[in-house]
Amino acid sequence: MKKTEEILKKIRKNTVEIVPEEELIKKLNRGKPLRIKFGADPTAPDIHLGHVVILRKLRQFQELGHEILFIIGDFTAQIGDPSGKSETRKPVTKEKIIENTKTYAEQIFKILDKNRTKLILNSQWFNNWSLEDMIKLSAHYTVAQMLARADFSKRYKQNTDITILEFIYPLLQGFDSVELKADIEIGGTDQKFNLLVGRELQRDFGQEPQVVITLPLLEGTDGVKKMSKSLNNYIGVTDFPQDMFGKIMSISDELMLKYYQLLTDFSLEEVKEQHPRNAKRSLAKHIVSLFYDEKLSRQAEKDFEKIFVGKEIPENIEEIKIKEKTIWIVNLLVKADLVKTKNEAKRLISQGGIKINQEKITDENLDLIMDKEYILQAGKRNFKKIVPLS
Repeated sequence: MKKTEEILKKIRKNTVEIVPEEELIKKLNRGKPLRIKFGADPTAPDIHLGHVVILRKLRQFQELGHEILFIIGDFTAQIGDPSGKSETRKPVTKEKIIENTKTYAEQIFKILDKNRTKLILNSQWFNNWSLEDMIKLSAHYTVAQMLARADFSKRYKQNTDITILEFIYPLLQGFDSVELKADIEIGGTDQKFNLLVGRELQRDFGQEPQVVITLPLLEGTDGVKKMSKSLNNYIGVTDFPQDMFGKIMSISDELMLKYYQLLTDFSLEEVKEQHPRNAKRSLAKHIVSLFYDEKLSRQAEKDFEKIFVGKEIPENIEEIKIKEKTIWIVNLLVKADLVKTKNEAKRLISQGGIKINQEKITDENLDLIMDKEYILQAGKRNFKKIVPLS
């Protein structure tokens, strides 16, 4: 019993809810490896620090001897998880889903033990479903039950569209648990409804219901909304070291403590004794080292000092080779991945947020003659070296 209490203490750390804890204790006391499920839809190519909060908890379960079932929702991504959304999500193409799935597989093993992780695509079973299968699944939940969900209820009261597909999504995620006979499913607090649907469906299908564990949501660099690629407030695990370091240094002192709590094993008491700027710098170095190495972490710190203190250009900048003889600045910004859209490029130029060779540009109609190299800068910390293709 003492051993179970010690394990429970570890599991409880940084969790919001365990539903129900008494069932978790029963499962742990059996002394057998448990099947821990976590699912992610590859609607975007990058895993960010918000995902890392959950990946760290999954890694903890691996160290306790349990098996991780990492579900890549290549089928459900076509619908899009409505959790926490105020409007219907735009569909993602199959081609983009396939591309993103490959990057997910590469990124999660920066945290998880590959030997104790099963990567599973939920298209393995859903691609074989008939309309009859879908009708039978839909019969397990009522519209009233769906509208009891907070985000659906809010949208319904505001006369904001809710598609039938969005009602189906929690059922599909829940059926993943049935298919895999999951013992535990982990997710953010915004996922609680979906996780509980999985628990109910397992019971309906004659299985022992999974225990649900929810974890806190990590706010993004804006310090307000949860970290999300669509909100452009994320810190991706594949961000360049300099970008990762700079983004972490930009967060508030208050949010820094939450990042320490959810993303590291450092003592918060010791962190609070440091000057906030020094503590933030240590956090940035630690996170960069986690996904790269200490050498690149030190270089990222040096580059940060050059950019923000010395107002200089960093040493290591990604090169973008351009074959055109002349190129419109707006197209160049998109091609260099400094912005996502032409409209964003035009907006940044009008706001004075674009520099070429450290000089601000204000003309969105500018055509660059590609007869030499340029240092292109977007915002305070995003640099690219533009090189003519000889």
